[in-house]
Amino acid sequence: MSAPPATLRRVHRTLLDAFGPQGWWPAETPCEVIVGAILTQNTAWANVERAIVNLKQARLLSIAGLRRIPRHALARFIKPSGYFNQKAIKLKAFIAFLDREYHGSLKMMAREGTPALRQKLLGVHGIGPETADSILLDAFGRPVFVVDAYTVRIVTRHGFMRGGAKYHEVQEFFMERLPRRAKLYNEYHALIVRLGKEWCRPKPRCGACPLNGDILPNILRCRQAHPEYTVK
Repeated sequence: MSAPPATLRRVHRTLLDAFGPQGWWPAETPCEVIVGAILTQNTAWANVERAIVNLKQARLLSIAGLRRIPRHALARFIKPSGYFNQKAIKLKAFIAFLDREYHGSLKMMAREGTPALRQKLLGVHGIGPETADSILLDAFGRPVFVVDAYTVRIVTRHGFMRGGAKYHEVQEFFMERLPRRAKLYNEYHALIVRLGKEWCRPKPRCGACPLNGDILPNILRCRQAHPEYTVK
């Protein structure tokens, strides 16, 4: 099922009115964004924040700091984020990539074109589409829409797309219907995450959901709250 651009813009306005600006990401540097994008895999952001604090207090939250610390020691600092041994390997893999491709310079990396940079990031151990796009959008301000499990759940429940849609299909669904603006994509993704955490959970809380009203055409109302609109 499809939806006109006006519907997606209406959803955005409704969520913004309900939740207000989300202020993503809460990071001071592109390096911190990249580290956060890797550490947030398979864990809650609160756990990542504790790991980030550990790195900051140890003066390790920089490319030079991450380069010099041994992997096993790095794992101890990021332990709150979970899967810390694997994530230490991923962080080291990113540093090796940065050194190899851009002489260790994020400024040089930032000059790479978006399609080429995305393809290179996807070749780094531990970086998949969601992490790569988070880096592109939030660290370098590229207009690339980030898709996560919340996004897939919401577009499926509301009938924008059928179940089983692939990452790139959901991404294209948004990018083909919204202006190519990084600030818009950043805020939209943050609002979707907020909706997914508070209302559109695995067991949804449809009663007070901001989207469970008259803001969407009937066919696009949540199929959890309105099973009569389920697409056969």
